[in-house]
Amino acid sequence: MTKTAKHTFSRRGFMATSAAALAGGSAMAQTENSTEIEGEISQTIQRNISSFRTLDWRPYFDTLAGGAVLVDLQSRALHYWSADESVYKLYPSSVPLSEDLTRRGRTQVIRKVEGPSWRPTPAMRQRNPEWPEFIGPGPENPLGTHALYLSWQYYRIHGTHDTRKIGRRSSNGCIGLYNQHIAELFSLATVGTQVLLI
Repeated sequence: MTKTAKHTFSRRGFMATSAAALAGGSAMAQTENSTEIEGEISQTIQRNISSFRTLDWRPYFDTLAGGAVLVDLQSRALHYWSADESVYKLYPSSVPLSEDLTRRGRTQVIRKVEGPSWRPTPAMRQRNPEWPEFIGPGPENPLGTHALYLSWQYYRIHGTHDTRKIGRRSSNGCIGLYNQHIAELFSLATVGTQVLLI
């Protein structure tokens, strides 16, 4: 196989896998053990794959010191670059349900937790008093298997056990990834990794 053919095959495989995952028709989609705390996802909400493309870090960051995460809320994609530029990752993500729940700008990773616990924010409790006050680590936890805590209070990049959320507006403010993707990002990002939401 030629180098060009191998590149084409890999790109096709990546695009096909990404499109299938974002379209919701993949084997990863599940409805059992749902942690859909935000409520039922409307069937009319479409996943956005039109802007799911690679980006260069330079328009967004002055340096890659400590690594960099860019979350594109419009395309619902998370980009990661390592400090030495040897690693670039692109993941489909869930984003906030509405503009009033959305925060944009620069922040950073201040804490990393494997097996995070979850507590609703005061605003969540006010909107949904029936929600539990605490959920420990495990399959019912809305934060999935790993969480990157940001310097903005209550904001996280985390996993989810409810894979229907990915590629949709489905969160109360956080950025969600498939559990296998947050595990990978968790291993790459460090405390101090810069984060930009656009």
